[in-house]
Amino acid sequence: MRFADGAWHRLHPATPLLRGGLAFVAIAGFVIANLRERLVDFFFRVPQFGDDPIDEIVNHGFVGWALLGVLGVLLAIIAVFTVSWRMHTFRITDDLVEVRSGILLRTHRRARLDRIQGVSISRNLLARIFGAAKLDITVAGNDANVQLAYLGSAATDELRREILTLASGARREATEPVALDQDGAEHPDASASTGARLGGLVNRRVGEFLAPELDPDAAPPESVVRIPLLRLIGSVVLTGFTVVLVMFIIAIAIGLSQGEFWPVLVVLPVILGGGSFYIRRVSRQLRYTIAGTPDGVRVGYGLLSTNNDTLPPGRIHAIGVDQPLLWRPFGWWRVRVNTAGHASRDRQNRENTTVLPVGNGADVRAVLGLILPSFTDAEAQGIIESGMVSRGGDDGFTNAPRRAAWLRPFSWRRTGFREHGSIVLLRRGVLSRDLVVVPLARLQSVALEQGPVHRMLRLASVRMQTVSGPVAAALEVVPADTALALYRRTAADAVEWASVDTSHHWGAS
Repeated sequence: MRFADGAWHRLHPATPLLRGGLAFVAIAGFVIANLRERLVDFFFRVPQFGDDPIDEIVNHGFVGWALLGVLGVLLAIIAVFTVSWRMHTFRITDDLVEVRSGILLRTHRRARLDRIQGVSISRNLLARIFGAAKLDITVAGNDANVQLAYLGSAATDELRREILTLASGARREATEPVALDQDGAEHPDASASTGARLGGLVNRRVGEFLAPELDPDAAPPESVVRIPLLRLIGSVVLTGFTVVLVMFIIAIAIGLSQGEFWPVLVVLPVILGGGSFYIRRVSRQLRYTIAGTPDGVRVGYGLLSTNNDTLPPGRIHAIGVDQPLLWRPFGWWRVRVNTAGHASRDRQNRENTTVLPVGNGADVRAVLGLILPSFTDAEAQGIIESGMVSRGGDDGFTNAPRRAAWLRPFSWRRTGFREHGSIVLLRRGVLSRDLVVVPLARLQSVALEQGPVHRMLRLASVRMQTVSGPVAAALEVVPADTALALYRRTAADAVEWASVDTSHHWGAS
C-alpha cells in the first residue's frame, strides 16, 4: 500500500487497543487482583457472603445478569473503538497531510508539507509486538503537529520517506505502488497455508525486535555517531542531581549516627526516585545513534521502546554545544538545537532537541558537520575547537575587553564571537562552557541592548533571535562600538543569506 497517493487511508487495525483499550485491560486486571480471594471462594469453596453488593447479586441469583451486563459494556466499548478507528482516516497529497477523526465531534487537521520541521517514529514495546509504530509530523506553528497513531511498522518507515521527499520540493515519481499490508510487507500469496502466513508474521516480528535501530543501508557508516555504554552511564551519573542525592545520603548517615531515624523516612523516597531516574535516563538513551541521511539528520535511541527523529536540512535555527563542569575531566560535550517544531520548553520537547546527549570533541565536530554540511572545512574545524576549549586571547574570536570583568569576573576572557561565511559563533562561560552556532539564513532578528551599568562601562548586549528552545544566542558584554557594528552587519547578512538559501528545498532540481 502506498500511503502518499492522495487517497484516504485507515490506521493499523490494532490502533484501538494501543490507544485506549489497554486502560480497560489494566482496570480488569486491578479488579481481578482485588477479587481473587472471592473468586477462589466462589469456584473452589462454599462462599461465605456478607452484605456488600456482590453478595447481594449472588444471593438474589443475578450473577448471570451481572455477567451479561459486563459483557454488554465490553461489547459497547469495542464497538465505540471500532467505529472510532473506521472514522479516523488520513491522506498525503503533494502539498498537505490531512487527518480526519472523531465520532460525534469531528476534527480535520491539515499540515503543509513545506512547513514540516521533522518527522519522528516511536515504537513502544506493545506496539512492536503488534508490528505497529506511531508517526509524528512536526510542523512549524502553535499546536500544528500531526500524529498518525498507529501504522504498520515497515509502512511507517516508507511513509516517512515519501513525506520527506515531498517536503524537499522533489516531484512525485510516477511509479506503480507496491501492494503492502499494514505491516509494510507485500501481500502474501492467497494460496499460501495459514501456517506459512503465521510463520512469516512471527519471523517478521522477531526480525524487527533483533534488527538495529538504524538500518545499515539508511546512512553511510562514516556518518554514524554512537555513544559507548560506559560514557552514557557516566554522563547520567555526573550531574547536579547526583550531587544533591549524595548530600541527602550524607544527611541520612549523620542522622543514623546520632540515633535519629526521621531522616530515613524523609530522604529514602528521594533516593528511590533517584534510582528510577537513572534507570529511565540510561534505558531511554541506549542504542543512541546520530547519522546523516539524504533527508536530514536522523537521531535514534531506545532499547525496548525505540524512537527516531529525522531533522530535514534547513530546519535547525540554532545549535548549542555545552560542557557541564563535572564532564570537563572526561572531555564530554552535549549538542542541542532550536527548531520551530519543538519551540515549547516542556520536558518532551527538551529531549527531542538534544541531538547528542554526550560525546567527545570528535563527536561534536562530526555532528556539526551533519547539521551544517557547508561548515566542515579545515578552518571551520579549527574555529569549532577554539570555540569549545579556548580560554580567550588571540584565537580569531572578537573577545570582551578587560573592563567586562566588572560584570563577568570569571568568564570575560572566554566571552566573544566570530563570523565565518553564513555562520555566527558565540562563545561564553568558564565553569560551564558554551558555544552557540547560528546560521544567518535562519536568523529572525537581532537586538541591541544597553542598560545604565553597561553604558557606564561602554559595553552592550547583543541578542540573536531565533525560534524559542534550549539554545540562547546572546552575548552580554560586548564593546559598545563593536556591538553596534555586529548588529548592523548581522542584520544585513541575514537578509542576504536568507535570499539565496535553498537548503529547505533540498530535493528540488
